Amino acid sequence: MWHKFLDTLTRLPRESRDTLFLLLVIAAVVLPQVAHLPLWCSGLVASVLVWRGILAWKSQPLPSRWCLITILVVAVAATFATHKTILGRDAGVTLLVILLALKTLELRAQRDAFVVFFLGFFCMLSNFLFSQSLLTAFAMLVALMGLLTALVNAHMPVGKPPLIAAAKIAGKMALLGAPIMVVLFMLFPRLAPLWGMPGGPAQGKSGLSADMRVGTIAKLALDDSIAMRIKFEGQVPAGRDVYLRGPVLSSFDGREWLPALSLSTPSNLKVSGQAFNYEVTLEPNNKPWLFTLDASASAPALAGHQLRMTPDLQWLSNRPITELVRYKAQSYTQFSYGPEKPDQSLQRYVSLPKGYNPRTLQLAADIRRDARFAQADAATLATVVMQKLRTGGYEYTLEPGLYGDNTADEFWFDRKAGFCEHIASAFVVLMRAMDVPARIVTGYQGGEFNDVDGYWVVRQSDAHAWAEIWQAGAKDGSTVGSWVRVDPTSAVAPQRIESLQRLTAPSSIFGGAISSIWTSTVGSDGYNPLLQLRAVWDAVNNTWNQKILNYSEATQLNVLKKLGFSSPSWTDLSYVLIAIIVLASLLGAAWTSWDKRQHDPWLRLLTSVRTRLMKSGTAIHPNISPRALAQHAVSHFGNSAKPLAAWLIQLEELRYQKRPSHDDISSMKSDLKKIAWPVK
Repeated sequence: MWHKFLDTLTRLPRESRDTLFLLLVIAAVVLPQVAHLPLWCSGLVASVLVWRGILAWKSQPLPSRWCLITILVVAVAATFATHKTILGRDAGVTLLVILLALKTLELRAQRDAFVVFFLGFFCMLSNFLFSQSLLTAFAMLVALMGLLTALVNAHMPVGKPPLIAAAKIAGKMALLGAPIMVVLFMLFPRLAPLWGMPGGPAQGKSGLSADMRVGTIAKLALDDSIAMRIKFEGQVPAGRDVYLRGPVLSSFDGREWLPALSLSTPSNLKVSGQAFNYEVTLEPNNKPWLFTLDASASAPALAGHQLRMTPDLQWLSNRPITELVRYKAQSYTQFSYGPEKPDQSLQRYVSLPKGYNPRTLQLAADIRRDARFAQADAATLATVVMQKLRTGGYEYTLEPGLYGDNTADEFWFDRKAGFCEHIASAFVVLMRAMDVPARIVTGYQGGEFNDVDGYWVVRQSDAHAWAEIWQAGAKDGSTVGSWVRVDPTSAVAPQRIESLQRLTAPSSIFGGAISSIWTSTVGSDGYNPLLQLRAVWDAVNNTWNQKILNYSEATQLNVLKKLGFSSPSWTDLSYVLIAIIVLASLLGAAWTSWDKRQHDPWLRLLTSVRTRLMKSGTAIHPNISPRALAQHAVSHFGNSAKPLAAWLIQLEELRYQKRPSHDDISSMKSDLKKIAWPVK
């Protein structure tokens, strides 16, 4: 079957064979876009490419122009219905992919093929509007080589030249262009906001949100994608102390936690103990949040962004993080902040919605009626609740079931099972019911150390929710009031915090089989080659992020500093780039001059005559001698070719009787111009 297919393919006309190859290249260009295209668009493009392939295979005529116009009108209408516009990134890419596919249905001339080629190059680049990952770059390199091969093949002479020959030429072109690409990448000024990819909508971005409906972080925990990477300088904090702060949620409506509408109180942040310096490489999340280790008193170093810290210690940028960013920060795991004395601002942290969680309210009243806790402070009450979580049979799980309106009641009395946000929410509700100011903090906790490149990898599955309670200072004034972190999950599942053990979803039959393969690869010494391979891949991706995606204007200027510039600017970059271009041009001109001198001028004269005779309609062997060429010209053109034949004999004698000088060649050129070209 396969041999029959290959035999049929080799007997196809060249036009059909080249069209089939071009369709495969277009499919390679479009394939990475499928995840970002509407389903109907992917189906339409696939149908058009298959249809065009069948027409090429069977050498059937192309559809009429009216058919194409009809398809185009329907596609534009569907694009508008899907995106509510025909402008912008998503709608524009959808239309571009459709136009590329439809253009293959009117491949009637070489000019049409060139339009398809350049549409393909443009469509290939549009992939980077959605992702600049290493896999995307590799896919685009494959597509680039395919398009270059098709372009070279279209310029090759008649017949059926093998595609491998066109691919070799395309590869040489890519290698010759690589130095230019590297120079432009290194030195072309990156001038914000002209440089960089425009940020798209938040659609499709995973990560924490500005609010928390009970159960949402459990869904996020199933996402194994990378949220950020952290490189510590010097001492590294213990994993249980790695709390990366995100949104702080204070307002509760019974089901959903929201941030406070306005916070005018000062943070009163005081830090002490060991300072930890680190660098964060944050993946794009379309949010203005910069995650830092609790707590960072000084602003992270992020060029091009204006940063501010909220009173609840969250660092925010003046614009969303729509591309990979890298910033340095300094944090202290020992800190205190918040109101130093009870004030009116704390009242928002004890309020609860009416009509919700009556059994939790009763539990709080029962604890308060106990003589031991009637006058207890916040720390003591928190200890009581944490002890209840440890000894009450509560379970840490990703699948606690669907919670209703009274989420705290269901956790404390019915289900006794939940993920971190179920536990934290129930804890904060109970603390507030006991008149203790409390709120929820969301972010990430822990991470995975990659011993290949020395980075901590924080994934979306490390998303976490914990609590903060306000604890009053000592009556003698030796201490002041402060917000204190309490992680109720540590009481239910201490291994989650201490050992950084993550929950995984129950496996399907296929997933279980894959999991068993992973487990079976663990050696007797505990070494798992598949996990090590994953660590290597993460390290390679991180290198791509650090060296390529994060190559910014600041990095360029650092390169100039290494070249000897004391205080470089973008104008210095321009001067260096212009100097390199001029130098490269001079070197190219010198090489061309040298190559021209090295090439035999005698052979150039003979080749010019042979080429002109071939254009006159005669079949001539490319290695024919001057004397044989003279005889061929006389036999083909008759007496009118005798002056040319005599000139060719003289050219041969000049070659073999002596070494021709520059003057001899010039004289032969002049004589050739005086000869009347033979006609039949």
